[in-house]
Amino acid sequence: MKMTYKLLTQKLRKKDKVSIVVYAGNSGLVLDRARGDEKYKIYQALDNLRAGGSTAGGRGIQLAYAVAEKSFIEGGNNRIILATDGDFNVGVSSHDGLISLIEEKRKSGIFLSVLGFGRGNMRDNMMEQLADHGNGNYAYIDTLLEAKKVLVTQMSGTLYTIAKDVKIQVEFNPNTVHSYRLIGYENRVMANEDFNNDSKDAGEIGMGHRVTALYEIVLQKEGLTSKVDALKYQTSSTRNSDELATVKIRYKTPEGNTSMLMSQVITLHSDSIQSKDYHFAQAVAGFGMLLRKSEYANGLDYATLINIAKDSKGEDTEGYRAEFIRMLEMAELL
Repeated sequence: MKMTYKLLTQKLRKKDKVSIVVYAGNSGLVLDRARGDEKYKIYQALDNLRAGGSTAGGRGIQLAYAVAEKSFIEGGNNRIILATDGDFNVGVSSHDGLISLIEEKRKSGIFLSVLGFGRGNMRDNMMEQLADHGNGNYAYIDTLLEAKKVLVTQMSGTLYTIAKDVKIQVEFNPNTVHSYRLIGYENRVMANEDFNNDSKDAGEIGMGHRVTALYEIVLQKEGLTSKVDALKYQTSSTRNSDELATVKIRYKTPEGNTSMLMSQVITLHSDSIQSKDYHFAQAVAGFGMLLRKSEYANGLDYATLINIAKDSKGEDTEGYRAEFIRMLEMAELL
């Protein structure tokens, strides 16, 4: 954890301000608004940290917001980066209590991102939800290479939110698509009517971030029947087109309260996604299905996924795809 924050410190500028709050046993302020170029001062504060005691996460978060409010920069990037295993056991530790606290504080323009550390007592779902409700993002740090990826290579995406409450709605053309299934994102699904409801909280997108959602689809063919009755009063104007789906996106600016709408038609012959990216994403999704013992993973095996990933690795300047392939090979051995 110390080395992770030192990597971030290396990227700070003179105009940046840094405070450090601890919450083991009792919460406390160990560094108060140091300038970003006072790197030795920040390093020293990090080196003096020691793990121990119970986890007063609620009090620590409250103190962090109080300090951030005191040094708030108008028009700046005001953010708390919480390092935790998510196992809060002292003070405001209930799920609902922490969510309410963070939802209230985000109104001030201070966003919360979460870095997960540790093993065994990890509460991954808790940390992801804290970040979601704090208008930030969540990453699990298991190695220094992952820390470099999150806080150095992808620093702008991690720390600079360009759109909040981002919602995506996909409408498939029933004359082209017989049936479909969203792979993953079970904890992100919203009711259809919530798409146009600006009071419903949704996810945030950082600068340079890309989000990939995969669908498994069955195209319409002669002889296929649906388990759902055809809609009597609905007619389609796209009956003879090659439209596959329409993707609609709603988002708010970081300071805004009213959403804006974008839409894009996807056709059967769309080539906007590079084939190597598409096939590599298939390997990643397949890996998740094997790990979760998905009922839809029939016929999938590690050897197949490894071959797909290797064939679609493409340009891998940071080595992330090679690391994924090694992970697949390790999982196969295990």
